[in-house]
Amino acid sequence: MVIEKEPQTKGELTRLAIEDAAIELFMEQGYHATTMRQIAERTELALGGIYNHFSSKEEIFQAIILDKHPYKKVFPAIIAAEGDTVEEFLHNAAHIVIKELKSQPYYIKLMLIEIVEFNGKHGSMLIKEIAPKALPIFEKIVKSRKNLRVTNPALLLRSFIGMLLSFMITDIIISNSILQKLMPKNVMDNYVDIYLHGILKPEV
Repeated sequence: MVIEKEPQTKGELTRLAIEDAAIELFMEQGYHATTMRQIAERTELALGGIYNHFSSKEEIFQAIILDKHPYKKVFPAIIAAEGDTVEEFLHNAAHIVIKELKSQPYYIKLMLIEIVEFNGKHGSMLIKEIAPKALPIFEKIVKSRKNLRVTNPALLLRSFIGMLLSFMITDIIISNSILQKLMPKNVMDNYVDIYLHGILKPEV
């Protein structure tokens, strides 16, 4: 697995501290209610000091979306994921991604802020980072299985991302509810099976 290089300069450390402070504030009071002054105070910087690193609150948010995205940790693990079949590989890959997303629960909430506040405008930057690493994985899947309903790797990638996001979002929505208590222990495997095969049994 590729290990991320630790930041070496004081400027890099300060930049990451600003991002971490902003995440805390966005989670506590929302994006709209958070000010640059509050972020500076949480980072223990003068207001002018924060502008040495970011020109605006939106620029901080954009940096968080790109710098904190779990794909930097996830993709090396997905590439190394084992599985004798496409089904096994996708099950293993889904577990890897969900485990990482659950270790950073704030990220899904940040993506919801991205949709509500910015109408997804930073999504193209994120996809630009992700697509070159992800598409070869799904191209390999398409080539290895001749009976796939979907033969477009980009569409297959989009549907896989959609499945993972829907799992995480509904997991938040049903938490502490009767639905959560009724879920099977292997809910993730069941979810991936629905993604792979649908909800209907094949007709005999």
